[in-house]
Amino acid sequence: MSQQSQQETDQPVDDEFIVDTEDCEERELAHRERGTSRPITVVGNPVLHRECKDVTSFDAELAQLIDDMFASQRTAEGVGLAANQIGVDLKVFVYDCMDDEGVRHVGTVCNPVLEDLPADRRILDDSNEGCLSVPTAYASLARPDYAVVRGQDAEGNPIRVQGTGYFARCLQHETDHLYGRLYIDRLSKRDRKDALKQMEEGTPRYPVVANG
Repeated sequence: MSQQSQQETDQPVDDEFIVDTEDCEERELAHRERGTSRPITVVGNPVLHRECKDVTSFDAELAQLIDDMFASQRTAEGVGLAANQIGVDLKVFVYDCMDDEGVRHVGTVCNPVLEDLPADRRILDDSNEGCLSVPTAYASLARPDYAVVRGQDAEGNPIRVQGTGYFARCLQHETDHLYGRLYIDRLSKRDRKDALKQMEEGTPRYPVVANG
């Protein structure tokens, strides 16, 4: 997910959720220094348009992939990155995202599943959204301003992550990726066409994989 403007919202607290706000700078830097930045796949690449495979081996190869994803995310100046955005067919995403209170969240989720929200938590936030795989394009898209994702960490331990506002959007956006859905797939035909035109007319600020 690419960076965008943020809006204010309240941050709930629940001891069930992982703490992803501590030692963010040190953890992100450690991943990035071990990793190698890879080019970003863009819309049209088949790996972006199908559901990814479940992560079943929580091993050194996965750890290296996660390091490479953090390095790639930083190169592209993104706030979230799914594995298929660097061409890897696995259900894992990383994030380095500020919430609407300016609190930084850094983490990794394998095999993510968005939890259904109770009706009183489904408050839609209609804000601008962008994607590293649709470079230079932005469109307004309504999403719930609160999200809970369950999955596993890099060692295979069960985790739950919660986010509000911009961070909630990030969690939903990255989970969508791993099920073969880009944010532009949620737009009207006219808005999708406009986003693709923005992409065609723009120049990516980071390396991308050419399609075809």
